[in-house]
Amino acid sequence: MGQAAAEFQSLLPDAVVDKLGEMDTQYDDLEKQLGDPAVMADHNAVRDLSIKRSALGTVVGAWREYIRLREEAEELEAAIEGDDAELAELAKEELPGILSQARELAENVKASLVTADDRKHSSVILELRAGTGGDEAGLWCRDLLDMYSKYAAKKGWSFDEMDLTADSGVGGVRHAVISVKGEGVFVELGFEAGVHSVKRVPATETQGRIHTSTATVAALPEPEDVDVDIDWANDVEEHVTTAQGPGGQNVNKVATAVHMIHKPTGVEVRMQESKSQAQNREKAKRLLRARLFEIERDRVNAERAAERKGQIGTGGRSEKIRVYRYQDNIVADQRLDMKFQTTKIVQEADLQPMFDALVEQETARRLAEL
Repeated sequence: MGQAAAEFQSLLPDAVVDKLGEMDTQYDDLEKQLGDPAVMADHNAVRDLSIKRSALGTVVGAWREYIRLREEAEELEAAIEGDDAELAELAKEELPGILSQARELAENVKASLVTADDRKHSSVILELRAGTGGDEAGLWCRDLLDMYSKYAAKKGWSFDEMDLTADSGVGGVRHAVISVKGEGVFVELGFEAGVHSVKRVPATETQGRIHTSTATVAALPEPEDVDVDIDWANDVEEHVTTAQGPGGQNVNKVATAVHMIHKPTGVEVRMQESKSQAQNREKAKRLLRARLFEIERDRVNAERAAERKGQIGTGGRSEKIRVYRYQDNIVADQRLDMKFQTTKIVQEADLQPMFDALVEQETARRLAEL
């Protein structure tokens, strides 16, 4: 093995090379599908396939350039060992530059690789629940929901309310299930999973005292049917009932609410937002599929971490991920050293700088595991 070949072999681990080869093949397959007239007639299929292709495009493009540099380096090394003295001298001058480019590109390839699996998810289901703090917790949950809605609009993502339980007393939100779709959606919103704690004077407080309230957020990548194997006929128990809570005569008198139980895992989902039983059933299936997919991801990532062979795995989310201190106009994310302004984060939904910092940190963590 020549010196150039040996250096290239040292730049990327075999497991990474294998993964990149698989992604290269997947990219070609997506290109073929997008060229199929039958697929082109389905706008939803084109959108989903295009997002997946875009997610793979950066890492596959860098990988193909890396292969080109490797082949060029091997040709230069062969020229150096050849009989043409003048050509050998030119090759000696060019080879260091090619190797330098390869080293830089290898780092870019690895950085793109560790986020590629996240980028392929074009849809995320957000579940928000009011936590401790009574009415103020419901108001805080509503504020978080508004924040995500504003940010989705800025990013050009769709924001679809699948289910919402309002607090009729003070206008808060007790529970909400939202579908957010768009390119790169899980790369950023995946960081939102955990407990969000707020310290502020509530609108319901008459004496100006600062209260601490919480809301929890779950961020579930929404898989395709092929990603999760569910035996709907045998493993899922379904009950159809009337909806509970405020919502008018139809909500409480017509059996449209759907309650599903996945018997092997005990996971339960309920949907009652729509007046249509069929719509609630479809939404319940989507939520159940996403929750089971998340369970499987957590299991696989735990095994990878235990074996110290994690290649792409995501890091676990801490219980309390962020504190919003209104009196100081500070948002402190527990995973970052830097601080942000409450007005920027909540009122203006200026989440991009915080997400950029979190992505950079997570990329570095995953690279260290390669």
